[in-house]
Amino acid sequence: MSDINSNIPEGDLATKWTKYKSSVPLVNPANKRSIEVIVVGSGLAGASAAATLAEMGYKVKCFCFQDSPRRAHSIAAQGGINAAKNYQNDGDSVYRLFYDTIKGGDYRAREANVHRLAEVSANIIDQCVAQGVPLAREYGGLLDNRSFGGTQVQRTFYAAGQTGQQLLLGAYSALERQIGMGKVEMYTRHEMLEVVKIDGKARGIIARNLITGEIERHFGHAVVLGTGGYGNVFYLSTNAMGSNVTAAWKAHKQGAYFANPCYTQIHPTCIPVSGDHQSKLTLMSESLRNDGRIWVPKKKDDNRKASEIPEDERDYYLERRYPAFGNLVPRDVASRAAKERCDAGYGVGASKLAVYLDFKANTERYGRIEASKAGNHNPDKETCMRLGTAVIKEKYGNLFDMYAQITGENPYETPMRIYPAVHYTMGGLWVDYNLMTSVPGLYCTGEANFSDHGANRLGASALMQGLADGYFVLPYTIGAYLSKEISVKAIPTDHPAFVEAEERAKGILNTLINIKGTKSVDHFHKRLGHIMWEKCGMARNEQGLKEAIEEIRALRAEFWSNVRVPGSVDELNTELEKAGRVADFIELGELMCIDALNRNESCGGHFREEYQTEEGEALRDDENYAYVAAWEFKEGVNFELHKEELKFENIKVAQRSYK
Repeated sequence: MSDINSNIPEGDLATKWTKYKSSVPLVNPANKRSIEVIVVGSGLAGASAAATLAEMGYKVKCFCFQDSPRRAHSIAAQGGINAAKNYQNDGDSVYRLFYDTIKGGDYRAREANVHRLAEVSANIIDQCVAQGVPLAREYGGLLDNRSFGGTQVQRTFYAAGQTGQQLLLGAYSALERQIGMGKVEMYTRHEMLEVVKIDGKARGIIARNLITGEIERHFGHAVVLGTGGYGNVFYLSTNAMGSNVTAAWKAHKQGAYFANPCYTQIHPTCIPVSGDHQSKLTLMSESLRNDGRIWVPKKKDDNRKASEIPEDERDYYLERRYPAFGNLVPRDVASRAAKERCDAGYGVGASKLAVYLDFKANTERYGRIEASKAGNHNPDKETCMRLGTAVIKEKYGNLFDMYAQITGENPYETPMRIYPAVHYTMGGLWVDYNLMTSVPGLYCTGEANFSDHGANRLGASALMQGLADGYFVLPYTIGAYLSKEISVKAIPTDHPAFVEAEERAKGILNTLINIKGTKSVDHFHKRLGHIMWEKCGMARNEQGLKEAIEEIRALRAEFWSNVRVPGSVDELNTELEKAGRVADFIELGELMCIDALNRNESCGGHFREEYQTEEGEALRDDENYAYVAAWEFKEGVNFELHKEELKFENIKVAQRSYK
């Protein structure tokens, strides 16, 4: 069935990675100093890769479109990072983290990659602590853990509600150290516009200086992309507004396969849309489901305030439907359940597209514990709530403050209103076990690749994958390729391949400027987002997807004939930046719908309405769709499907159950 080679080493799953590391070809220190590596992106995956490669001795160039690596979207991650350390002594292990991740991804991930991720997870925590990342600690000094969806153990390490920020500062510090030593050349406010290929291998990039508009050529013996996900194809998402697919998409158009593009994660705990004036959505960390209970009124169209609805008139629907996991079911399950309740008429708030996330029960429980610690073994309710609120504030204070600032409501006194929104993308560039794409010498790490999460990512696994790839996987695997490149001298950037790639990039920019249409870039982006959300969002069906493909094709034609991009090419021009990104999103959107239409099953974040159980759960077709869909770009925005068969030799594939 597979017509592409994932290069997974032979041998037992538990020892595969250890044996690989012991036998992989190496580059000696003297040779590393003459090998150049380009890293595009400086979030957790990019910064950790650039810092580690430089520490090893390679000459590294690192690019980001932000004004500092600290602005990378990794900084927005809130809830935590998973690792199998079993500090709680609750039965966690490398195998259990591996199993939970495969199951959470609805059996659509590669066993070898996921087991490697589970193996190195503990090393990540040690690395971050050594860097000074202030992870939360228990009273006795041990690192603290909290619960996340899709697991029955506590394995999520955290720093209040700003884990991503603290981890990024750790990686950023490591990167800045290498910059200070002259081993990394940092290019901020630069956007990659093309991959340069010479004799079939990635040998550099074309980048645009976003301040001056100047187009630059950069050589590298290898190119690493760590450029994040493509959730902004939906326009409204929890991603930073600058997050885009352009680097990955340009690589795709140069031959890198794009895998499982239809696998989009809808996060269940976001602040609901408040109107068509919004340009992005705000995430409330999944960690809040650790201490919050989700409910809706039992009566349809109930307009009473939450405080006026008595306990016996509330439907804690996740606890009712999934008693074993309750509020901590995986994100795809929680999101669909919220949508189902709202569609059935039980939603709350002005839009009726929201459910309640209520902290009252656990606030009181924490308060009772605190009172008991102080010697008060029979506290009244007011004391419990006062003391419990202080505990909640310590654990989640910045998240509660953020909610209050955005909604004008006090979440300590009234339940939060939440609704699902686009968050993470499990699809991305196809990579083999070595994290190399189908283009030799072109690597992809973190959310930009497809590799570790299958059809649904468990919460707190994004930070784990980004740092695993950058600190502990790529530095080994890239050596296998570079060991064969040590005789290659730096190729001058006046090589015809660089000239041709630059002309291609300039041609697109000039075309966009010269259309001089009547509609803004945002006009087209919003229309694309509406099509994607309505027809390729939380639920999809054959008719809607076919309609979406035709609508996106028509939108693309209109974009290239009627978009208005003011200003010029050779200056700071944020509308031109956006236009290039939206052009790529439109092509990607079409592929996402084609992929979703091709996959006649429901799995994880891909929910086809035609394929569901009697209880409304995702219904997989393991006989026909247990494969990675890897799409090859063809001339004229066409796509050819390649399949990588998924083999499960260590886990019994079963219908997912969280009951």
